[in-house]
Amino acid sequence: MAANTWGELFRVTTFGESHGPAIGAIIDGCPPGLALSEADIQPFLDKRRPGQSRYTTARREADQVQILSGVFEGRTTGTPIGLLIHNTDQRSQDYGSIKDQFRPGHADYTYAHKYGERDYRGGGRSSARETAMRVAAGAVAQLYLAQRLGITFRAAITQIGPHHADPTAASFDWLRVPNSPLFCGDSDCETAAAEYLKQLLKEGDSVGARVRLEVLGVPVGLGEPVFDRLDADLAKALMSINAVKAVSIGDGFAVAAQRGSEHRDALTPAGFSSNHAGGVLGGIATGQPLIADVAFKPTSSITQPGITIDKNGNACEIVTRGRHDPCVGIRGVPVVEAMAALVIMDHWLRHRAQNADVKHSLPTIG
Repeated sequence: MAANTWGELFRVTTFGESHGPAIGAIIDGCPPGLALSEADIQPFLDKRRPGQSRYTTARREADQVQILSGVFEGRTTGTPIGLLIHNTDQRSQDYGSIKDQFRPGHADYTYAHKYGERDYRGGGRSSARETAMRVAAGAVAQLYLAQRLGITFRAAITQIGPHHADPTAASFDWLRVPNSPLFCGDSDCETAAAEYLKQLLKEGDSVGARVRLEVLGVPVGLGEPVFDRLDADLAKALMSINAVKAVSIGDGFAVAAQRGSEHRDALTPAGFSSNHAGGVLGGIATGQPLIADVAFKPTSSITQPGITIDKNGNACEIVTRGRHDPCVGIRGVPVVEAMAALVIMDHWLRHRAQNADVKHSLPTIG
């Protein structure tokens, strides 16, 4: 299996399966001298960790990260950083009754056709369990970017099913997001969405979600003007997250109804007049907040019976047992932040490598 690595200069490779003994990651290209410990990474993993509320999977994983290499006396050495998390709460027997069936909405059918082999235990490599290592690697990137450049990342739920929150409204409070079980900044939306999820749990069903991402403090100039545009790489990174079906930058699909006189972000001595572009022009960062919205599909692992086929092509009914998120987008919030951090970290190193000597007297506005 190829394509398990992300990045050009800040390269992250993940490995492991949902029900294997462990999952892990190798970070190659992290600059030396960054203060780093397991305790620094753990809070990021704790945001994604399963089993913390009734709105997430009941699988109990501590997600305790181990640093195996690349750190000496509390600082990165510039050599590959090895990270490992042991799986401690596998229940592979939950999948025994459906091992010969293809779960609709999952990668079972496509994996079997592509590889001729299939790990039926929770989807194996296709499981969202893999994203724990993205969060761990993204934590290293976020720590570096915050300490060295003052770049910060924040993401929040802005929609669960029919319940919406406007991240630009006065009622939306980013400070409440970390303490919200739904990672939502609007208390009314959170209350309504929580009741909605309770009903879905009773019905054995699931629902999708929308996540708003904002990256603050991005310096002007990151990104490339052709294939490796900053927004293109960000979209690819976010689309690579399990269950993500749509990504938009800035005003996204709303631009289809906008006029040029409305959409363009005027430049003034005091700064940009607006940010319809989402912090990117021509694939290069403007210095404004980088803004994206991400849509997560509802998980297909539900207890409501469905129709599928088995490995012999016979029609059959399927019921997915085990422990699953009624709304996978909730735990997707820290994964969105992590993937954005990997993109910004990689582009910062690429920009520094080529353009560190660029000097100019052009004005910089915010």
